[in-house]
Amino acid sequence: MKQQILQYIDRERKILTSLGDFIFDNPEIGLEEFQSSKKIIDILEKNGFKIEMGIGGFETAFRATYENGIDGASIGLLCEYDALEGMGHACAHHLQGPSVLGAALSLKENLKVENYKIVVYGTPAEETIGAKVKMLENGCFNDIDVALMMHGAPDTTTDIKSLALSNFTVKFHGVRSHAALAPEKGRSALDGLLILFQGIEFLREHVREEVKMHYTITNAGGPANVVPKYAEAKFSLRSYDRAYLNHVIERFKKVVQGASLMTETEFEVIETKSLNNKIPVLKLNQILMDNAKIMKAPRISPPREKTGSTDFGNVMYHVPGSCIRVAFVPQGTSSHSDEFLAAGKTEEAHAAILLGAKILAGSAYDIITNKEYFEEIKREFEENKMKSNKI
Repeated sequence: MKQQILQYIDRERKILTSLGDFIFDNPEIGLEEFQSSKKIIDILEKNGFKIEMGIGGFETAFRATYENGIDGASIGLLCEYDALEGMGHACAHHLQGPSVLGAALSLKENLKVENYKIVVYGTPAEETIGAKVKMLENGCFNDIDVALMMHGAPDTTTDIKSLALSNFTVKFHGVRSHAALAPEKGRSALDGLLILFQGIEFLREHVREEVKMHYTITNAGGPANVVPKYAEAKFSLRSYDRAYLNHVIERFKKVVQGASLMTETEFEVIETKSLNNKIPVLKLNQILMDNAKIMKAPRISPPREKTGSTDFGNVMYHVPGSCIRVAFVPQGTSSHSDEFLAAGKTEEAHAAILLGAKILAGSAYDIITNKEYFEEIKREFEENKMKSNKI
């Protein structure tokens, strides 16, 4: 049965690779992926999936569902399709829809004797607002037991960690005055920022080593001969542990308040983005990698201990999940680069689409047909989530 599922994907090669090429040739930035999402939806609908469009509060998000029997494992297959503004598909999101499509169709057409559900989620704007966060808040992903993704990469591997992230805009409001003739009448909003920056440098010494804090001034307040009435900066705070990051955020806010008191200015702290760290499920990673080895995927590598931040982390904080990264560019090649972009329609990219589809389909088959796997995945997820919620 598993062999039939994999052979089906090979037979659909032209449809899947042509879809990837179309999305690559017609790049659309976050929340504007109208053509890309429609192409994927049309094929799923033609093949008997129930389609819901505009879900989770986003016009270009969708859910496509197929159920065989009742009360079986519900496998979520998530895909992104947004491009980078000004660059196109330099992060290889154009490979994801075709891979997920191939996996979903191959399971539906060949796996008839098991109870299961396949739910394909189209998730827009990963590169910008991270739409999965709001989709989750609006009730998406509650209908799946496991969330799986694929991503083009320099190596074939999985992730163990990702960084939880919270972004903030901080605004200081002071009193304007002539910097030379009446400086005593002014209260500098810029001074508030400068003291805040210094406070963060002192804070660095007293947080866990993996905590990362970045900042930049976005509005310095005006000319040098005027005490600035307004100043603004952006901050990114990260940690591999959301619970600990929340603790750091409270300390960060106290530093903001202290800078305000020292300069007699007013302040605003506005959170603009919040991403959770991934809850790792090593059993799920193993299933994906075992299937990658069966498919003889190129450049199989150990799991990545450290990665950046992603809105998939919020989904993986909610349900067990994992992403198989499939090699299609030379080792050491960075995403968001010209090299990544140049490889987008190569034979290696086309092979990655098919390999990704086979790995996802094979892994879904293993989870659906092996109840022990399914229970082990759920148990490990709950244990690791409990650990992650402790400071």
